[in-house]
Amino acid sequence: MTDQHAAPTASASYAAAGVDTAAGDLAVELMKAAVSRTHGPDVVGGFGGFAGLFDVSALKAFERPLLATSTDGVGTKVAIAQALDKHDTIGQDLVGMVVDDIIVVGAKPLFMTDYIACGKVVPSRIADIVAGIARACSATGTALVGGETAEHPGLLGPDDYDVAGAAVGAVEADALLGPDRVRDGDVVVALASSGLHSNGFSLVRHILAQAKIGYTDRLDELGGPVGEALLEPTRLYTTPLLDVLQTPALAGAVHSLSHVTGGGIAANLARVLPRGSWVELDRALWSPPPVFRVLGDLAGSTLESSEGTWNLGIGMFAVVAAEKADAVIAAIVAAGIPAWAAGTVATASRDFAGFEQGAKGVDGGAVRLTGAYPA
Repeated sequence: MTDQHAAPTASASYAAAGVDTAAGDLAVELMKAAVSRTHGPDVVGGFGGFAGLFDVSALKAFERPLLATSTDGVGTKVAIAQALDKHDTIGQDLVGMVVDDIIVVGAKPLFMTDYIACGKVVPSRIADIVAGIARACSATGTALVGGETAEHPGLLGPDDYDVAGAAVGAVEADALLGPDRVRDGDVVVALASSGLHSNGFSLVRHILAQAKIGYTDRLDELGGPVGEALLEPTRLYTTPLLDVLQTPALAGAVHSLSHVTGGGIAANLARVLPRGSWVELDRALWSPPPVFRVLGDLAGSTLESSEGTWNLGIGMFAVVAAEKADAVIAAIVAAGIPAWAAGTVATASRDFAGFEQGAKGVDGGAVRLTGAYPA
């Protein structure tokens, strides 16, 4: 009679099923130093616990602390990183997508966790991804307190992976930014993007496939291989904006912020404007970077037609009090981010035909782009 509880044979082992726990352990060891560098005295228990621990005693000093949370991934941009076997920048993209949503409400990020699903754990690859996450966490003052790497053979190919993350921040209730603070005459300040960031890559990949252009192909307009331009890391806005919010001379200057991600320019700005208000953005005030122009030319389409998909050179908006707009712009520029006055909030009654009104369930203000981009 067969023993149903006999020890499993080698063919029934986890390794035979395609999961390499030893590789996972090595990946953890390789990433350990990078992750630990994001830890300050608020991180309790160090590295490797089942749950990350963060001391929030500092919140006792708040009158009414509010926790802000955000979660996101980087979409199909990972397909380009995989195609080029370049994985040291995608982590910054993840932090940008997650942590820069926290600053939108005026919150200071506290900690973040990440999740990497892959078909096969390649320790050096996982370490590169996490090192990028850790560097960006350090740059934004965010502790990377935990994460998970999951091997999914049969579901994902050996070189396939996806990344996601979540972060938590805190803000004093009476310092919360949002549409209710916005006033008639406020100036809309645009903060330049570093490129595509992490949105609209399904369209990017479709355009290149239709044009039969590979990621390693060189285009003079981009100054090098296409893939390298596409992998330009997402710009991080948290630290410069926190500096503005915490500068006494600029106290109360910023009324709302908008992170220009999925949905494009007008829709994301409309989300942080009060209902009944409107803004017109003059395209002549900035020139979209070459990567957008090249992709538009390859697709045979105009830049205007992609305003609802790509950021076209604007990664964040700050809606600020008119009398402090110049000082806010100067502070952001001094931090290394090009910024400019892009429009003015108005509340006068008007016809909203042609305007984008709200987005993602938010019944906000109305925004439209006017004029033409510089040649």
